[in-house]
Amino acid sequence: MTVQMLLEQFYADLILVERDSEQTAQTYKISAQEFLEWLTQEHIKLREVTAQNLVYFLMKRKTDGNAELTLAKDISALRALGSYLVRKNYWEENHALMLDRPKAGRHLPKVLSVDQTDRLLGAIDTSTPLGVRDDALFELIYSCGLRISEACGLKVANVHFDEHLILVHGKGDKERLVPFGEVAAQKLLKYMNEVRPELVKGRNISEVFVNYKGEPISRKGVWKRFQEMEALSGVQSKVHTLRHSFATHLLAGGADLRSVQELLGHSDLSTTTIYTHVTDTQLENAHKKYFEGKNDE
Repeated sequence: MTVQMLLEQFYADLILVERDSEQTAQTYKISAQEFLEWLTQEHIKLREVTAQNLVYFLMKRKTDGNAELTLAKDISALRALGSYLVRKNYWEENHALMLDRPKAGRHLPKVLSVDQTDRLLGAIDTSTPLGVRDDALFELIYSCGLRISEACGLKVANVHFDEHLILVHGKGDKERLVPFGEVAAQKLLKYMNEVRPELVKGRNISEVFVNYKGEPISRKGVWKRFQEMEALSGVQSKVHTLRHSFATHLLAGGADLRSVQELLGHSDLSTTTIYTHVTDTQLENAHKKYFEGKNDE
């Protein structure tokens, strides 16, 4: 089998079997190609690869000037490739599992305090039909930790008021059930019962949130409304910051990491752990502020 054939089959496996996103599959394919081409240059047969070979490959990537984040992606790709090769009986075991990901420097996500979140959401003018929609939309984004695309794509059939659950279609065609609280339920019911019927005018629109024309709301439309909320509230933020804030507020309130991972739809727990660093930083800052203030008295 040629390198190109193997790469195409690996890519297809990531999409169809592992259900990874196209972006992730493409990233892994590129890293796998680098590795397979290196094997060819070094005259190493794929079936005879050892963990030591993998380490030498990564050392070569590092000496070529690749950043830690790139190396971390390479390792994730090699692990995925190794899993595929084991299933296809090319390897007896996944040697890439022995590799440790480098701790790439990551910026902590910006989050809002509970007070800032309240100010931002409280800036919505609910005396207008679109204001009622926005009230339900942004409450759901925050209290369910939704991505913008997930909120825009939410289907009426996937909102279950009796159970207070929504079925969310996330990245990589993965679905998850997310609970919503009483506040979100009331706002959503008001929008669904009083505003949405007037907007869609009897048409069969499957999405929950629609624009003034009664068509599914776009990401651009959500961003535009959010900018208006920013201006009115004086809180500088981004829509995605509401998702970050949701996760951080849950962890600060005592939620366990695995539960937050499930609610956010993260495939890897390490993605969720960044929010523990945010809460740790907040606690440290609060501690310093409190005790430094005490010392000044």
